[in-house]
Amino acid sequence: MNAGDEALLSLVRKIAGEAKPGEQVEAYAARSKGTEIKVFGGEVESLTAENVEGVGVRIVVDGRQGFAWAGTLDPDVVTETLAEARDNAGFGSIDEYLGLPGPDDAADPGTDRAPLDLWREALLATPADDKVTLALDLERAVMAADSRIRGVRTVSYGDGATEMALANSLGVEATARRCVCSVSALTLAGEGVDTRTGYGFSVGREPSELDVEEAARMAAERAVRLLGATQPKSRKLAVVFDPLVASSILGLISGALNGESVLKGRSMFATRLGEMVAGPHISIVDDPTNPEAFGAAGYDSEGVPTRQTRLIENGKLARFLHNVHTGRRSGTGTTGSAVRAGYTSTPGVGARALHFEPGSASPDELLRRAEGGLFVQAISGLHSGASPVTGDFSVGADGLIIRDGALAEPVREVTVASTLQRMLSDLEVGNDIQWLAGGAAAITLLVPEMAMSGS
Repeated sequence: MNAGDEALLSLVRKIAGEAKPGEQVEAYAARSKGTEIKVFGGEVESLTAENVEGVGVRIVVDGRQGFAWAGTLDPDVVTETLAEARDNAGFGSIDEYLGLPGPDDAADPGTDRAPLDLWREALLATPADDKVTLALDLERAVMAADSRIRGVRTVSYGDGATEMALANSLGVEATARRCVCSVSALTLAGEGVDTRTGYGFSVGREPSELDVEEAARMAAERAVRLLGATQPKSRKLAVVFDPLVASSILGLISGALNGESVLKGRSMFATRLGEMVAGPHISIVDDPTNPEAFGAAGYDSEGVPTRQTRLIENGKLARFLHNVHTGRRSGTGTTGSAVRAGYTSTPGVGARALHFEPGSASPDELLRRAEGGLFVQAISGLHSGASPVTGDFSVGADGLIIRDGALAEPVREVTVASTLQRMLSDLEVGNDIQWLAGGAAAITLLVPEMAMSGS
């Protein structure tokens, strides 16, 4: 354990040790360093470097929960924060399932795994000037990628290095460190009066892992290939979803696999545990123990060891994601899926490394299977036109017609519609999984039939 972890752990142990009889006390402390750089026209538009630290204190007593946080680790302020959390507990609503994880909840789930190595000293050691250079290099590469590139909307570099420690009065403790960085560009392409945008990115744990050329190629290609788009006739057809779009759809589905949503009756899967809810070749898994996932973590936000959770197994709904509270309410126990927005919030439920288990078909093979169909590159209205509660799915889309197994003429301003239930039943999954900075992975998806509304 490094000196930073030791200092944070010593702090949260001290707070947890202040528990009075009948109280459960949890302290969550974190510190982070981050850089955000934006460039435009070969110049730095903005550069922000921040160092943030703070602590959140949660107290449960007589079925009531109190919480308070402070954006400092100053001992006097920490003492005041503990007192405020204790006072807030007196105003909480009684919930018999409220409580912190104990040793049984936080026991090793029995997985044989090596400690996760998610920290890179090289990220902190990289000078700010070198990070600026990455962003400037990306802007130059985008502008040189194609003569039809007219400019960029945004080009940025961002990174973060976070350390945390947690301890509670029942004896549960955890520490973690992680790093992540990325470059991205939103590019503008044009021909005549027609203009289109395209997004490209690269993500890694340290700057040396970033691929500026790939991010530039991706941004330019995705903008240029939509030039000249027209609105096609309405019809039913096969739809192939771009991996980035697929990650957004998977993020929507994750809401229906969230134990908190299930207990509130806000999930299309709420009463279907043990039933077939997808095709027999479809599995959806959350695996924070995979170090390739940028959401990987050895412990969840309550100090419970993470584990692989197979939510949909060969088409059958096997389980939901739970933290300690929802796990107790449902009678199934936690899946180590507590998440929180740092020290300023109490734990919720969420996925960290959600993904479709890859199939055997390459993206090119899926395109060949979708002859005459639509490749959807971008969608709009996902949160208004699609629902993890009812399964309704109707979103705006831009993309390209698939012809002779390749991307052909571009289309715009169409709507693609079906239901999530039917999409999952008929779905084919590619073999091109790509881990993103968010909680859901990207992968190519093929839906054999959807309704497309155009002109």
